[in-house]
Amino acid sequence: MIAGGGALIFRLVLWLMLAPLLPGIINKVKAWVAGRRGPPVLQLYYDLARLWQKSVVMSALASPGFIIGPAVAWVALTGAALLLPLGPAGALFSFRGDFLLMIYLLALSRFGTAWAALETGSAFEGMGAAREVSYAVLTEAAVITAILSLSVHSGSTSLATMLAPSVGAGVVLLAAGLFIVLLAENCRVPFDDPNTHLELTMVHEAMVLDHSGPPLAVILHGASMKLLFFALLLTEAVLPVGNLAPMPAAGILVAGVLAVTVGVGLVESLLARLAFRRVPLLLTTAFILCLFALLLAWKGGAA
Repeated sequence: MIAGGGALIFRLVLWLMLAPLLPGIINKVKAWVAGRRGPPVLQLYYDLARLWQKSVVMSALASPGFIIGPAVAWVALTGAALLLPLGPAGALFSFRGDFLLMIYLLALSRFGTAWAALETGSAFEGMGAAREVSYAVLTEAAVITAILSLSVHSGSTSLATMLAPSVGAGVVLLAAGLFIVLLAENCRVPFDDPNTHLELTMVHEAMVLDHSGPPLAVILHGASMKLLFFALLLTEAVLPVGNLAPMPAAGILVAGVLAVTVGVGLVESLLARLAFRRVPLLLTTAFILCLFALLLAWKGGAA
């Protein structure tokens, strides 16, 4: 199913305008827990507007891929977002096996960011890119397993159908696994600290040290879209939003995304960053949780 041009524009505006709100909410929650005032909720909007007015500073070693990489990553993330259904409104593009395209688009966005990081020849950015793709080995396995559990439970390979019903007995396992994946994919604590300034411990932030101006704005906006994408995926995977009327479904989606965002802020406020050697253990835990949710969906269907 392919929606019309008006629906496409509406979805694009929705993703473009709402995504930068989530990092602001997380920062407000962290400031509230620490007893501080914190930056405005709309701070990322101001930062993006400021970056678009600045010029681009490029390394003499960088090729055009330094600029193309962030653009490819942003377009891939936007494509994955448009494949994600929004409750009873459905997806903008829906077809059998569309979840495979969604997974490949997420991988392409990671490739674009890592490609741009390696263009500068910086040791720090190369180190950050290596850590990013090493984490991805386990996070992508967990995401694929979670999607398979939804497919087995619903008996469909279309996201619009897979995300409509509740996942049943494995809902808690799936929610826990996807939340850990959300933290890892968006480089949040305990996997990474977006506010750190220590190059030796950075992951995502080390990959964008040499970016400036509009390319950096594209990267920051893409990161916020990725956070919104996984928050929506988590909400729709554990709640039967697709079976509700439009207005209650919209309210539940907003409340679910807000709850996930506040949860991320609380995790960053109450937990410390893990040592690098312990990160694979937590990511393996996320994979096992999603695997058990898959086994429950399979056994439930067999029964």
